[in-house]
Amino acid sequence: MAIVKKYSAEVVSFEQPIKDIFTIRMRSLSGIFKYSPGQFLHLALDEYDPSSGWPESRCFSMRSAFNEELIKITFAVKGSFTKLMAANLHIGCKVALKLPYGDLFTQEHTRQNVVFIAGGTGITPFLSLFKDDLFRSYFEPVLFAGFKEQKFNLYNEEISIAKQINKDFEVNFIYQDQSGILSIAEILKRNGLSRTYFISGPPLMIKSFKNYLTQKHVSASNIKSDDWE
Repeated sequence: MAIVKKYSAEVVSFEQPIKDIFTIRMRSLSGIFKYSPGQFLHLALDEYDPSSGWPESRCFSMRSAFNEELIKITFAVKGSFTKLMAANLHIGCKVALKLPYGDLFTQEHTRQNVVFIAGGTGITPFLSLFKDDLFRSYFEPVLFAGFKEQKFNLYNEEISIAKQINKDFEVNFIYQDQSGILSIAEILKRNGLSRTYFISGPPLMIKSFKNYLTQKHVSASNIKSDDWE
């Protein structure tokens, strides 16, 4: 099990590529970040004071690979905490981080014929694997990523890197305004019962997709999800 560490960090970039979607990069001020693909962190806007405990925070998947100096996350403004983040974060400000958490890709699973299913910003934990040399060991991996519109797909740079690392990587982008929402029925029809399915996205999507796969007799050991939210 990974040792969780508290870090003081500085925001070095703060971008809003589209309305209510933000990407930030953070540099550690207290040692090298240590984490594995698919893991997530706790981010607090207030300074950590050991005498009063860990401040209010939220969980975010890391979009960066472990060997990058900066941690990169992308978040959508959906609640009070992310509204505070959007209003208060800026280049040069300090945040408190606690990481790593999660075992998405350290769970036992085959690396053959893996299907990755992502809804919106749910793609981010997958990106940390796709940019890692570990991704070379996956045989014929497939990605299905759904977005409301093409403008919400902010991840082409990482996908290009992933395709260089794994030449057999098949990528399918589904845009709701063009083709409708992600269909787990269609994904299962195309890929079959014996594959391993990793699912990441809104909680309701994860729940319904997992239920569908289970009802269609995909083994529970072949269904993995990033559902810490």
